Amino acid sequence: MVGVCAHDTPFLLQGYFCGTAAKDNWRLLNEVDQACGPPPQPSVEIVDFCHACDHLKEGCDAAWGESTPRSKAEFERLKTLLKEDDDGAERVIRVLKYHRGRAQGRKRERLETQLTYFRNQRHRMHYAEYIRQGLPIASGVMEASCKTLVTQRLKQSGMAWTQAGGQPILTLRSLIQSDRWQPAWELLRADFRKTVTVCDTHPTLPCVVPREQTFVQYPIVMLNHFDCAAIPVVA
Repeated sequence: MVGVCAHDTPFLLQGYFCGTAAKDNWRLLNEVDQACGPPPQPSVEIVDFCHACDHLKEGCDAAWGESTPRSKAEFERLKTLLKEDDDGAERVIRVLKYHRGRAQGRKRERLETQLTYFRNQRHRMHYAEYIRQGLPIASGVMEASCKTLVTQRLKQSGMAWTQAGGQPILTLRSLIQSDRWQPAWELLRADFRKTVTVCDTHPTLPCVVPREQTFVQYPIVMLNHFDCAAIPVVA
């Protein structure tokens, strides 16, 4: 698992992007995707479903009145279609387009804004297909991870971290929380442990008898050779 998430920031999970429609989010995630190397399959970009529903609510209020019974009913209907229908985004676009054509003034401007949003993001709104693939359609899972993985460990009283100090801690914590410590420890141990040759000499012996043993260096030494952030936390 790689990435960050807050209320309006995206996250990346095994070639899967979820975030708001902000252009900077998709640019950032594309950069992360490229830095991680070629994924086993094309990456999937998904607009957070809750964020899409916020825009849908704005469109419904513009079409049928602010929080009117009709607006609420149409919002629930269209939200279900958006989530469960394979053609959900297109159906929402058709409804907004119809009402935009009948509206004027400020009402038309509001509908135009939401129509543009859904048109621009519809290729990231195939929610029924994402659900069939078992992909999360909202960023709540990562927001919870940010709290349990990062906040509870790095934001305790009096703590201050640099990236160089904090990243190794978070990497190790993520391995423990994802039950991947044992396979990761094999990688860590391979770099921590070095083989040395100790030669014992004794005046009564005709030759030097070599003996090999192993020892574990201190982590502060090994950090010069081992990049904790490079541990593969996803198979």
